[in-house]
Amino acid sequence: MNFKNILKSALKSLLRHKSRSLLTILGIVIGIMSITIIVSAGNSATHLITGELQSLGSDIIWIEPGREPEGPTEFAQTALTNTIKERDIRALQKKSNVPGALEVVPAVSIPGSISYRGETYRPLMMGFSAEFMSTVFDLEPKEGFLFGEAAIADKERVAVLGASVAEELFGSDSAVGKIVKIKDQNFRVTGVLAEGGQVLFFDIGELVIVPYSTAQTYLTGTDHYNEVWVRVADVANTDSTVEDIKATIRELHGISDPDKDDFHVLTQANLLDQTSGIIDIMTNAVAAIAAIALLVGGVGIMNIMLVSVTERTREIGLRKALGATTKDIMRQFLTEAVLLTSAGGILGVASGALIVFLLSLAITAFAGFAWSFQFSIPAATLGVLISSLVGLVFGLYPARKASERSPIEALRYE
Repeated sequence: MNFKNILKSALKSLLRHKSRSLLTILGIVIGIMSITIIVSAGNSATHLITGELQSLGSDIIWIEPGREPEGPTEFAQTALTNTIKERDIRALQKKSNVPGALEVVPAVSIPGSISYRGETYRPLMMGFSAEFMSTVFDLEPKEGFLFGEAAIADKERVAVLGASVAEELFGSDSAVGKIVKIKDQNFRVTGVLAEGGQVLFFDIGELVIVPYSTAQTYLTGTDHYNEVWVRVADVANTDSTVEDIKATIRELHGISDPDKDDFHVLTQANLLDQTSGIIDIMTNAVAAIAAIALLVGGVGIMNIMLVSVTERTREIGLRKALGATTKDIMRQFLTEAVLLTSAGGILGVASGALIVFLLSLAITAFAGFAWSFQFSIPAATLGVLISSLVGLVFGLYPARKASERSPIEALRYE
């Protein structure tokens, strides 16, 4: 019996029980669909983060307190570390220490809310340099002006608001010159940023910036910084500038062994590698969990095929009586199992791709992220091949049981 006839016979048998065939492959469909969604979402996240980081340009270096996190669980520990202080900033700003640095600006995170005459709003607030942020993100004030180094040096209680914050607190009225409250402290609004969209996963419109010196003195009561931004004069000198930064801070902190650093330095390339690595680890871990559904689906295939062997005992006996060999019977049942799981794989890939596409549209429309639809053809092909392999592995035992049936006993079966 040639393969063409075996394939036709297998298809006829499966189509005679359409409902049972669909229910049988449900586990395979869910497993492949889950893996497709996870892999595609991981690719989309990587593409989004890469685009966001590249939009900053390669002339920015970030200094973070604490040693470099080796996994997602260590990021929280890094955020609570207080090793970067004012003396570090002063040392980094000296040209003799870091000649390649054009600007060195620290940042302070400010929890809490901002209010104006009973209207309260919880934006993203940070102590920073408004002029520096304007330069890095190419932002301009929609009204008013951005405070500069003089306001930072004098610890002035001034603030620059994002457009959404200004609209929430003042409506159609001008915010410039008005007094707002942050943690019961009065701040004068000097300017309102123009709409800037999403930058590094935060909305420029939801931002409030105050001088970092003011934030430390009046709002947080801390003497350390959560982050330091360094802009290099020449991108070609980025690597040497990183080494100068490390050497300067190590000398201040009395560190001779780099493995004992209480800070870490990141460039655009480092961030891309680090972020991609974390996403890959999480994607693979979740995909491995989703793959369990394939095993469950495989067991379901084996059970249904065993039931099918029992139901078709007389058919097996008749085929053998008419000249079908043991190999023919085994090939037919194996073909049926592989066809079932392959169809499940194709349906899983198609449904997973559709869900990811709809999700990308929804995220772009409602969350404001430029979440692009990323579909991996090699991953989809691998998914179908894996589903076929599941059918081959789990269909082997039922096929063997069918092929071992004696034609005489099979014909007597009621």
